[in-house]
Amino acid sequence: MHHPKLEALIHRDSRYAYEAYEFVFAALSHTLSMMGRSQSTEVETGDESHVSGQQLLGGIRDLAQREFGLMARTVFRLWGIDRTGDFGEIVFNLIEAGLMNKTARDDRKDFFDIYDLDEALARDYRIELPHDPEEDR
Repeated sequence: MHHPKLEALIHRDSRYAYEAYEFVFAALSHTLSMMGRSQSTEVETGDESHVSGQQLLGGIRDLAQREFGLMARTVFRLWGIDRTGDFGEIVFNLIEAGLMNKTARDDRKDFFDIYDLDEALARDYRIELPHDPEEDR
């Protein structure tokens, strides 16, 4: 089911697919998890669940590689994402729609040219196999 505020946002700015916005929410949660934090804990304790643009981009790269593997770059292209700055545009669209928060230090520039998507998603891709304790015997 689509969120009405997201539908309205996409109607105003159709550069990015609905799924790109959903992915950014998932990536925020993933980034917090990578940092040993969770959104529910942050809300309960009153702490801010803020991450920087660079931290979020790290989580985006990690989640994209886990979810889409070598297809991550293709998926992002289909969603209208060509560079890391596009994620900044998505985040600030979400902020303007009241679906995300920002601090006074946050800026769209925090997302510009942080890494090359082609290199980060394809060249740096690693397949990690789960460790089998039986192999140690």
